[in-house]
Amino acid sequence: MRKLKIADGIHMLTMNVEDILFEGMWELANGVTLNSYIVQGEKTAIIDGVIGWDGVPETLYKSLEEIDVDPQSIDYLIVNHMEPDHSGWISNFRKVKDDFTIICTDKAAKMVSSFYNEDKIRIVKEGDTLDLGEGKVLSFHPVPNVHWPDTMYTYESSTKTLFSCDMFGAFGRMGDHCFDDELTPEEIDFFESEGIRYYSNVMITFTPSVRKAIEKAKALDVKTIAPGHGPVYRANPQKIMDDYYRFAKYAEGSGKNEVTILWGSMYGMTSKAIEHAESILQKEGIKYNKLHMPIESESEMVATAFKSAGIIIAAPTYEYKLFPPVAAALNELGRKKILGKTAFRFGSYGWSGGAENELKEINERNKMKWDFIESVEFEGAPKEEDLKKVEEGVLELIKKMKEKVVE
Repeated sequence: MRKLKIADGIHMLTMNVEDILFEGMWELANGVTLNSYIVQGEKTAIIDGVIGWDGVPETLYKSLEEIDVDPQSIDYLIVNHMEPDHSGWISNFRKVKDDFTIICTDKAAKMVSSFYNEDKIRIVKEGDTLDLGEGKVLSFHPVPNVHWPDTMYTYESSTKTLFSCDMFGAFGRMGDHCFDDELTPEEIDFFESEGIRYYSNVMITFTPSVRKAIEKAKALDVKTIAPGHGPVYRANPQKIMDDYYRFAKYAEGSGKNEVTILWGSMYGMTSKAIEHAESILQKEGIKYNKLHMPIESESEMVATAFKSAGIIIAAPTYEYKLFPPVAAALNELGRKKILGKTAFRFGSYGWSGGAENELKEINERNKMKWDFIESVEFEGAPKEEDLKKVEEGVLELIKKMKEKVVE
């Protein structure tokens, strides 16, 4: 666990966690950081605490000692969000100190009681404040459904620091550099990619609420954004707010100037058309990503489709329906509310078609509102005329998706 000074009287404790499934389902190819914050005035508060992934309270005790914080001086545990990666340390903290007050929203209070059997709770609402003394005043600002209904911001007015919890976070482990003005160009690109993965895996279903939370952050006088995961933004907090605004647009059909090929093939018939589609994309200078389902992880599939302005669905008919691994991927994209993408589908069939019917059903049932180029289906291996139609479809996709490119 690392200890870093954010401002006078404010420290961050951060640790990298790897080899877990986030929320029990999302693969973390590059790990994730867990950040918590100590704010000291005459009284002391921990915001979104981290004991240590081992759950040992001595881990926290030693870390606090190294930044000259006596655990017995901690009066408040501020829970911005009740998801256990932010709150699971509460019971262990009881082993360090028994007398403290938990501060949270009314929706979080119910979970604090049911999760951890805690009852010494102060419920806060929009604009409520907590004066820690020595100029440190915290205010509380609920941002419901980001991405749980209980979430809030905590804002420290003297340093203009916004403790944003999951909002403005990113997956990815941190090395020596934890602040935006320290990141190398390679690290900036890394956290851009991991921010996209984080938003698409965790936040995207609640995009309308995320938009409101962005506006609430902009209304505060913010000098530093200190999230629960990923780097702290002290030089240019506007950048991560702009990034999240852009990610919200990706959720509604926009994307980078690239195509994701979501594909599966039983016996190589559809693969022959994929090779032709790739040659067209290469000729047109369009970046593309190939996701072989079911080989690709769900985390990577969601993130890659989310960021792309165009989607190619290359999958055959299987038992009168769409090739199941690709159908499952599309259902997940629909469940995550990835809407309005420009898309084109082609694929082979043997004794009968049927994939197209299921594709339409998935789009309609999930209210995805994807804008489809007319599909191309071919019996067995694609003939020259089939490949010509595939080429025409790819070129039309490239043309239409240009309207939705947001870099």
